[in-house]
Amino acid sequence: MSVLKAAIIGGGHIADQNHLPALAKLPERVKAVSICSRDIHKAQALADKHGAPFAYDSPDEMYRSEGKPDIVINCTANNLHYPFTMQALENGCHVFCEKPPAMHPYEAREMADLAKKKGLTLAYNFQRRHAPEYTTLRKYHELGNLGDIYHIKANYLRRRGIPGWGNFTNKTIQGGGALIDLGVHILDMALGLTGYHHPTRIVANTYDFIGKTGGKGLKGAWNPATFEVEDACFAHLSFPGNVSIALSTSFALNMEQEEAINLEVFGTKGGAKLFPLSVHTEIAGELADIRFPHLSDIDTQLQNTTAFLDLCDGQSANICDGEQGAILQSIVEQIYQSAAIQ
Repeated sequence: MSVLKAAIIGGGHIADQNHLPALAKLPERVKAVSICSRDIHKAQALADKHGAPFAYDSPDEMYRSEGKPDIVINCTANNLHYPFTMQALENGCHVFCEKPPAMHPYEAREMADLAKKKGLTLAYNFQRRHAPEYTTLRKYHELGNLGDIYHIKANYLRRRGIPGWGNFTNKTIQGGGALIDLGVHILDMALGLTGYHHPTRIVANTYDFIGKTGGKGLKGAWNPATFEVEDACFAHLSFPGNVSIALSTSFALNMEQEEAINLEVFGTKGGAKLFPLSVHTEIAGELADIRFPHLSDIDTQLQNTTAFLDLCDGQSANICDGEQGAILQSIVEQIYQSAAIQ
């Protein structure tokens, strides 16, 4: 098996701290050869730090040169996911794109369709799928121990977690706030337990009270005068078969904990809570709670990068692929549309 050549587009934190270290741990399968950023000095610095031989300030130049990759890892801002992913696919590259898939459902659909047409792999970096609690819960469910899952409470909440850096409060660049940055992670996990279907009905509300008012921030200071996105989103999703997901996500919410991330799963034979993982059921006619105290720590980014490479090699993998990404992006759009009606 030949070693795949990888290029990073986007020279920010996620490339430096997540993707490039993961690639370095898989030298028998992949090598970072090119870093591309609109700031050539940033691209060169990142290339020097991680041992990539080529740096570019233009993807066009990269695809024409010696540094042309086999795979592209798209670490750009949300509004650039679509154009750079489409360009990479048109140039014959597999694409591993940061979340969310795109800004609009039609973009995610076009990306998935082009990847299929070209026979290429498209996947998204929802690395929380590889948390040991989640992979164990999925296996437990696949054994039939939860029965049919009919409801999930999915929460990704921060008390005062509006990022005080970057473009997180800019709707034109980000496309949204807490939902599109945080909520998509926990939504992906909930959908993964229920079959990743399109919903039949969505009722949602979004808020921006704290974001536009200002206050103490736990992740830096933000400017309420330029706050353009939602700081909280609550949605009820109904699916075929009377299945439902209650999604709650926030950058800022008047709650006790600084951060709360969890899934609560309710099935016909048993239920579960994800963090820490516990199962709630009946055994021998008695109510029983099962704990999992010996789960090992896992490098979730490394696992998701490995899953992407497996998918490139034609193997099955636990990863959000192009089709699932298109479904998720459609759901995000429907949540925002429902909230706008209120």
